[in-house]
Amino acid sequence: MGDNFICSVCGVQHDGLITNRGYKLPDDVWSIPDHERSEKARFDSDLCQFGERYFIRCVLFVPFADRSGEFGWGVWVEVEWATFERYLELYEVDGSSEPAHRGRVANVIPGYPPTSGADIEIGFQGASERPTIHFTAEDHSPLAEEQRRGMSDARYHEILSLIEAANQ
Repeated sequence: MGDNFICSVCGVQHDGLITNRGYKLPDDVWSIPDHERSEKARFDSDLCQFGERYFIRCVLFVPFADRSGEFGWGVWVEVEWATFERYLELYEVDGSSEPAHRGRVANVIPGYPPTSGADIEIGFQGASERPTIHFTAEDHSPLAEEQRRGMSDARYHEILSLIEAANQ
């Protein structure tokens, strides 16, 4: 594993070890053949509508346990229409005082048992920031526990290896 990487979102090479991984679309939308995708779903880098399903791109932060910093998973979250509509209302203003909203993870995250469909809480942020997500207190999955306790350096390198393998 080198000290640089090609970003899965922008396609540009960056220096250093990656500290985030983003998904371009929710898995169910990404699985639509390229030539049909834009006909069946409406999307940009922050929002997605697929029929009567609504998605918001968020960040799931997992702190490092052995040093400062965190790893950010740029995942999509499926939400009810009311949450999607509220996010649109707050899109260009500070929504950080908004109460948490509920949603479900819409991507499979490598290195963890299936994450798609996991219940989460969404915290809206400032106008230029993506919402952040936290697992509910009832969720004791490995990723939820890692979000609470932190990711060891060994685990971080395991995740990097999985990401590198997925990019090949």
